[in-house]
Order: sequence, then structure tokens, then C-alpha cells
Amino acid sequence: MTVTGTGNAPDVVDVVALGESMVTFLPSRPGRLADVPAFHRSIGGAESNVACALAAAGHTTRWVSRVGADGFGDHLVEAIGAYGVDVSYVRRDPARPTGVYFRTAGDRAGDTHEVAYYRAGSAASAMSPAGVDLDAVRAGRVLHLSGITAALSPDCLALMRELTAPRPGRPLISFDVNHRPGLWGEAYGPEVLLDLARRADIVFVGEDEAEEAWGLTGGPTAVRRALPEPEVLVVKQGGSGAVAFLRPPAGDRAVGAARAGADGTPPSPGCDTTPRPTATAPALKVDVVATTGAGDAFAAGFLSATLRDLPLTARLRHGHLAAAATLTAPGDLAAPPPRPLADRLAALDDPAWGRLRLGPGWTDADAEAAEEARTP
Repeated sequence: MTVTGTGNAPDVVDVVALGESMVTFLPSRPGRLADVPAFHRSIGGAESNVACALAAAGHTTRWVSRVGADGFGDHLVEAIGAYGVDVSYVRRDPARPTGVYFRTAGDRAGDTHEVAYYRAGSAASAMSPAGVDLDAVRAGRVLHLSGITAALSPDCLALMRELTAPRPGRPLISFDVNHRPGLWGEAYGPEVLLDLARRADIVFVGEDEAEEAWGLTGGPTAVRRALPEPEVLVVKQGGSGAVAFLRPPAGDRAVGAARAGADGTPPSPGCDTTPRPTATAPALKVDVVATTGAGDAFAAGFLSATLRDLPLTARLRHGHLAAAATLTAPGDLAAPPPRPLADRLAALDDPAWGRLRLGPGWTDADAEAAEEARTP
């Protein structure tokens, strides 16, 4: 897939990201929320994380959202803007607060992990088709969205449907499913997410997430069967890696399956029509510090490589490298690896990629000299 869009016309950026960001409070030490004596203030939000990571990687980005006319809203706008993200289209709401959340230091997948959200009725939940500048939202080569926004309110869902609706000249739509069962007050959440994903051009979803949301148990192939529409489907497999499916050009919609006959007849019975990944990339060995934000970083790395029109396998590898930067640092955001370093590592042959191990601080060092980025 090559990103075309509107190029670098005035006011057009590489990526626009729309969604809620919150002030995050990180614990000063491990333990239950009830036992942590102090917290450090940070920022977190799936879409703004992607915008910040892409800006740090040298792309032009814009974050569109709504925050309260309060000190936490000030902090979000200033902190995200400090990454070089355009925040001029973030609206301030004098009647609703900025969302905040507290979390423990443990892995999100662990039994001891706790998160306390204070986002009900937040300013971001009041986003709507009439309440955002749609021209500014669409003025990007890529528009990045996530399923979290759709769960915030009926108005937010209406906005997501407006932005993902087919229309001439729309930007490339990138959609991270981000299934959060606790945010959905109704049982139709999975159906909404599936509908939104089918409208997108690039979709990111975890294999476990697809099973939880849609009951799909057949691995990436089952996910592709359920989502044949996106031009690119990325299925993340946790510690195993990630695979990507690329939709063939018009006239060949079998997606890795047997082709129809020259006269348009379907493949003969018995022909293999199983969707097959176009590219795969094993996960890296990483000395994990914290897992929060790694999925957002993966999306940012993949989109960065997409904007550069790199091959599909390289896009997956850049996703893994960006995720590794976040996994080896505390907080939801981490500086991505410098582009020359990321390009060198992404270009390793398969055996060297498989031997690569990354630890804290690896993004600050040269690939050939850093002990943290070694290929023994």
C-alpha cells in the first residue's frame, strides 16, 4: 500500500489522530493502588500516543480532541504539543473535566494489575460530528482512530461512523480495534468494532482481542475471513510476533487463495481458499520494563514505515522496534529509535533478527556498539 492522500499541501499533515487523552498517574513504587503513597503525573491516550511517537520519528502530526478548561487539560495540550504535535484543533470544554486515571506498576495482563479510570462525562466524551473541525480531521495523509473513542458516548460513536464512512478523497483510515469491554455499557460493542474495522484501510487487532471480542479462534486466518475488506490487516500475536494480510488488486479478491477462472467462474471445489498472510515478523526478545502503550507504539512504527512506502515485512519490523522502545521504558510513551538505527535493525537477516535482544536504553546507543541491542 502506498499512501497518496493530499501530499504536503498547506495545513495537511502526515497523520491526524483523533481520540481522548488523559492525565495518567504512575505509581512511585510497586504495590496495590491502596498502598502506593505517591504518583508521578504523565499523559496517556491511544491516539495521542501514536501522534507523539510519529512526531518524535520526524513526521508531521495533529491531535484532535476535547479537554476540560482545567489544569489537567492545560497539561495535556502542553505535553502533547511539546512532542511537535499540532494541538491547535483541540477544543476546551468549560463544563466537563479532563479525564484522569491511576494505574499500578504491574503488567496489564497480570492478576495484580489495577487501573482506576475517572473519565465518565469527560470533555472528550462530548466529541461529535458537529463538535469537531471535520476539515482539520480529514487534512492528513492518514487518519488514525481507535475503538476506544466509539465507546465513550453515542455522540462519539456518531463521529466515528462519520469519519469512517466511504467518501471521495477521504484520507487513508487507520483503525486500532482496542477492545475495552469495561467501556461498553451495552453488549453491541463487538459488533460496532467489527463494523468500524470493515470500513478502514489499515486495521490493527490482537489475536487474543479478536477471540475476546468476536469469538474467533482460528488464528490470523479466521480474523482475515471476518475482515476481508481492509486493504491491510495486521494481526498481533503477542510474544510470537505479528502477521499482515494485503488485499490483492481489484480483480483478485481471493486474498492469498486460489484465483477465479478467466471467465469469472469460482475456483473448483477442493481448491484452497484459505487467506494467507502476505508478511510475517517474529517478535523481538525484550527486557520488559512496562507494557502499557506498546500497542500504540507498534501502530506508530508500522504507520511510519507505511508513510515511507517500505515493504510490508519492514513495516511489521518497524512496529516491533517501536514497541520495544516503549516496552523498555516506564510510562505510556518512549522515544522511538533513531531512524538510522531502526532501519539497520529492520534490515537484519532472519537469523540476526531472531537473535536480537533489546533492553532499557537501547534507543540511545548505536546499533553496532550498544550492548542492549546486541546480536550474539
